[in-house]
Amino acid sequence: MEKGTCNQGTQRKLVLSNERIAGLLKELLDCSEAQGISACFMCRTCSSSCPIATLEKGFDPVKLIRMCLYGLWDQLLRDPTLWLCTSCYACQERCPQGIKIADFITVLKNLAVKKGEPPPGIKAQREIITQAGRVYPLDEFDNKKRAKMGLPELPTTCTVVGRLIGAE
Repeated sequence: MEKGTCNQGTQRKLVLSNERIAGLLKELLDCSEAQGISACFMCRTCSSSCPIATLEKGFDPVKLIRMCLYGLWDQLLRDPTLWLCTSCYACQERCPQGIKIADFITVLKNLAVKKGEPPPGIKAQREIITQAGRVYPLDEFDNKKRAKMGLPELPTTCTVVGRLIGAE
């Protein structure tokens, strides 16, 4: 087993289950978005500010921060509620400790993707973007609807797709 330490002033040792998790932990602790999460004193301002938390009782920014601080990495990166965050920044703007909560959750999402555990919808979106260059591919039907409304035609192909997949 490998051990990682939190570089937050207080040395917190986390026992990690494998090298990949250890690498993800180091990557997380090295990014500025994770700095300061140990300052969370669970006031729940973030939770009460979050529009998703009011609709989905399972989503709680404090829970995600606590899971991180307690070293529950496997569970945290597989937690489906992680993907409910819409990055509206309400939590971050209201946090009395100045914790970059929304940015931290975005980092967690990126780490989950690197670990290979995004939900099926995220995988599908990645495939669509890789193939079409955008999440919602446009076709001639879309342009016909736009023409009826007096809107200009949009391109049905996306030239940046080659750069996305390294073809250019």
